[in-house]
Amino acid sequence: MENLDLQRLPKHIAIIMDGNGRWAEEQGQDRLYGHYHGVISVRKVVEAATEIGIQYLTLYAFSTENWDRPQAEVLGLMSLFVDTISKEVPDLHQNNIRLHFIGNLDLLPDEARQALASATQITAQNTGLQLVIALSYSSRWEIIQATKSLGEQVKAGQLDPTQIDETHFVQALSTKAFPDPELMIRTSGEHRISNFLLFQLAYAELYFTETRWPAFGKEAFIAAILDYQSRERRFGKTSAQINLNT
Repeated sequence: MENLDLQRLPKHIAIIMDGNGRWAEEQGQDRLYGHYHGVISVRKVVEAATEIGIQYLTLYAFSTENWDRPQAEVLGLMSLFVDTISKEVPDLHQNNIRLHFIGNLDLLPDEARQALASATQITAQNTGLQLVIALSYSSRWEIIQATKSLGEQVKAGQLDPTQIDETHFVQALSTKAFPDPELMIRTSGEHRISNFLLFQLAYAELYFTETRWPAFGKEAFIAAILDYQSRERRFGKTSAQINLNT
């Protein structure tokens, strides 16, 4: 913590929370055991983000591809989502954290959608950490939905197709209310972004760690931020140009 430069924190951090199942198998347990312990890691990281002043934190909790996992695991995950949200919302609300959910939420069970709606409403006025949970999320799905939305505006005569630019496209995404992530963390040793925020991560720093998500805590989170702070972000410019501006 004492090594962090609090003036150079990433405003928005995105995390692919990978390795719950493999961690559980390494412990000789079933995969749901890993998911339950993964919730503990979420709590630790949210606490750390709040403590140091991160403004936006997006967690990839469940992808559209995850629907193809064994039914028992999917049903267990849905139950875990509902239970976790119900238990955590009072503390999140007390700590001024606002919850957002992105993804194809229509695919979720009714009970899960009701829990998400309640959590969103309860925390809607909070002004602290903006905690974004990607559930039933696919970046390709999001991009297609955005394209359809722009097409409908063109068809209705509300938008000139020759005027469509990056700003229009960003406003059609489910993340339009949030800045793009500056740092993306993925746990458990995989070196890919797996259909996660493909458009938004264009200029993010990518950080990969072998640590399984259930073993990822505050120290590991701070280590990722320190690594981010050791990098030079040039956005296509030269180092000399960056140094001149600073």
